Amino acid sequence: MTVAPDKLAIALTGAMAVAAGVVALALPAVSSQAATTTLCNSQTLAASGGAYTIQNNEWGSSAPECISTDGNADFTVANSSISNSTGGAPGGYPSVYKGCHWGACTSGSGFPIQVSALHTGAVTSNWSTGQPGGGNAYDVAYDIWFNQAPTTSGQPNGAELMIWLNHNGSVQPFGSQVASNVSIGGRGYNVWFGNQGWNTISYTMTSPATSVSNLDIDQLVADAVGRGYIQNSWYLIDVEAGFELWQGGAGLATNSFSVSAGGSSPSPSPTPTTASPTPSPSPTQTGTATCTVTYSLTNSWPGGFQGQTVIKNTGSAAINGWTLGWTFPGDQKISQLWNGSYTQSGEAVRVTNASYNAAIPPGGTATVGFTGTFTSNDTSPSAFTLNGAPCH
Repeated sequence: MTVAPDKLAIALTGAMAVAAGVVALALPAVSSQAATTTLCNSQTLAASGGAYTIQNNEWGSSAPECISTDGNADFTVANSSISNSTGGAPGGYPSVYKGCHWGACTSGSGFPIQVSALHTGAVTSNWSTGQPGGGNAYDVAYDIWFNQAPTTSGQPNGAELMIWLNHNGSVQPFGSQVASNVSIGGRGYNVWFGNQGWNTISYTMTSPATSVSNLDIDQLVADAVGRGYIQNSWYLIDVEAGFELWQGGAGLATNSFSVSAGGSSPSPSPTPTTASPTPSPSPTQTGTATCTVTYSLTNSWPGGFQGQTVIKNTGSAAINGWTLGWTFPGDQKISQLWNGSYTQSGEAVRVTNASYNAAIPPGGTATVGFTGTFTSNDTSPSAFTLNGAPCH
């Protein structure tokens, strides 16, 4: 999901375009001789009998750009004069999706599915693309959305997971790279993370691809859950695939696309303990040496920084409700924080859990991210407390 450029991103990417432009439902005329429809601007078309939706979604450019489709789950970028800076946001995200996109839902999708109900093989996808290369600048990426509730008519408030098959030109994901050469489902990925009001996690394939077959999306979700970026209580609401266009892009094609959602909206799922925290007013702390806190500086610029803390429960009992504390050794001041609420007095910081991450099961994690400013010193803290007890 892409936003307007700011200090937190090296280059902004993702499909925030999608959030910014509520898709138009007007459709152009269909040729009576050839079953081909042309979509321009942010026009959409129900495809494959309503099982999928194709959207042109040109949102960050007014240059002529259109796609064509035969009414199945496929499309081609017919023409594109988009010419945006690769250091900023793309001009659009022509794509096809299954599920609910800003309240516009396909039929019989199998979504939403609660993250706690996902398992290997529950959500898989096939995608075949044509990529022209040349002087174009674009990415070839899935955009998968999670909401804290089963439905939303607007911007999902959980997380956005992108899977980059490939890119052309000097473009890269939103945020900062947090891991490299991670093996998931037999493929290698580099992992990027940033927050733009919701967590954005991007997995970029280390070996670029033009197609995938039976891509197991659950395995990537599980990795993001393990990193604390997605919560088990959230809901997967749709799977999108397309091309973010910075420059040109004519000839890019989705030759075929399919998503199989074998799960369903869960009835009680007994497995995860994080799905429904029921805090009685007194949070329980399992004691010293039953947790660790990892602090990392994920991005920095003159006078500002982005950081995160990852709490891990190393004990044998769940942590139900938590307050994390630390004191900055420098003169940092937090200006924005997500996945919790905070207070700061001088250099002392206290962070209290959000409603959706109050419970941390044994071996589980909770991640807090933040941005801030400093004048002369942004040295990272090394000592932390959890519910008043030392946490190393």
